[in-house]
Amino acid sequence: MDIIILAIRISAIVGFLGVALGAFGAHALKAHLTALNMVDVWEKAVFYHLIHAVVMLFLAGRPVFARLPWTFFLVGIILFSGSLYLLAYTGIRWLGAITPFGGISLLAGWLCLAIWGFGI
Repeated sequence: MDIIILAIRISAIVGFLGVALGAFGAHALKAHLTALNMVDVWEKAVFYHLIHAVVMLFLAGRPVFARLPWTFFLVGIILFSGSLYLLAYTGIRWLGAITPFGGISLLAGWLCLAIWGFGI
């Protein structure tokens, strides 16, 4: 399978999961998240997840696939949003220690774009 088609499909799945997790948190988990006082944490995870899913889709759809920033954004979503989803759901505070690594990955993706544009 062509790498660009694969990247578009992965980006679309990441976007789908962002919408699904946002709806799941707003409806099925609302009482649970409220009881743990974690609604804001869940919403922050969804916000960063969806913004970067859109950026991933944009990068994957360009004529020259910017593989490095795309990969940084994927890893960043997994680590940043993923750790926040787990923290919000479980209330286990040490999971927050993973979040900065995801944030660094997201920043690295943006820095790649700032330095090399869409060519890397």
